[in-house]
Amino acid sequence: MEQKRKVILDCDPGHDDAISIILGASKVSNLDIVGITTVAGNVEVEKNTLNALKVCDMIGLHDVPVAQGATKPLLKTREIAGEIHGETGLDGPELPEPSRAAIDQHGVDFMIEKLLHTKEKITLVPTGPLTNIAMAMIREPGIMANIEEIVLMGGGTFGNWTPAAEFNIWVDAEAAKVVFESGVPVTMFGLDVTHKALATKEVVERFSAIGNPVSNFVVELLDFFSKTYKDVFGFEAGPIHDACTTAYLIDPDIFDFKQVHVDIETKGEYTYGTTCVDLLGVTRKEPNVKFASELDQDKLWLLFDRALKSYSE
Repeated sequence: MEQKRKVILDCDPGHDDAISIILGASKVSNLDIVGITTVAGNVEVEKNTLNALKVCDMIGLHDVPVAQGATKPLLKTREIAGEIHGETGLDGPELPEPSRAAIDQHGVDFMIEKLLHTKEKITLVPTGPLTNIAMAMIREPGIMANIEEIVLMGGGTFGNWTPAAEFNIWVDAEAAKVVFESGVPVTMFGLDVTHKALATKEVVERFSAIGNPVSNFVVELLDFFSKTYKDVFGFEAGPIHDACTTAYLIDPDIFDFKQVHVDIETKGEYTYGTTCVDLLGVTRKEPNVKFASELDQDKLWLLFDRALKSYSE
């Protein structure tokens, strides 16, 4: 049997973060989730932690530690995305209070400890702002040798929170700069590809037909998320941004990539948080990012079908 790949999911659930956790924990997944760390992003970190615990309960992921991380960005004021994810950060479905609390260890300390003492390299999967990972790298540079890959959702060649910047990078561009310049292999799922991962009405109907509690939960998540995306951005369906990361780790063939250099802009009234993706190589800088550019719709939704059906087994 293929050895499972060790991952830490660093997230701010968030509808699409929740779907990413569900995919990564499914029976079709090749991932060994070492832990889940939370960060301030979509809503305050305390709410994100509560949501992570609730999702773990929902799918029976009781043995994976959840550690609460950074309460705010490295330098700037905290910002949230309540208009997209609602007051709780996971509006729509009604979930009971979690059966357990987060562990009594800061998410950054948890990450450092796991990376320093691992026998196998660990992949970090951040789907929120990169604050926790940057803090861990700054405090303990020795962890970088044990990071196999950083598979992140963030950035793009255009923005969604400003005309130039995507939300996760814009929230803490200083942290993003630390991560992108770390020398650790970075695989980036930006808006260029995640906006193609649209859970259309037909996709939601496929999930609804599966009919188990987890697929029903995902349908409720997508119903709420699609509505807010239509109200705020005019989309006809909700893009499952964050779940592209775990989909890639399970089946890399779903996506096409380009090797590019990406710089993070940390100055400028209108350009702060921009990921400067050098698609044409004009800077002559060495590529530092594996940049997802295209996806195979059939393969993506077939993987989700299999994953959600696996919760019936």
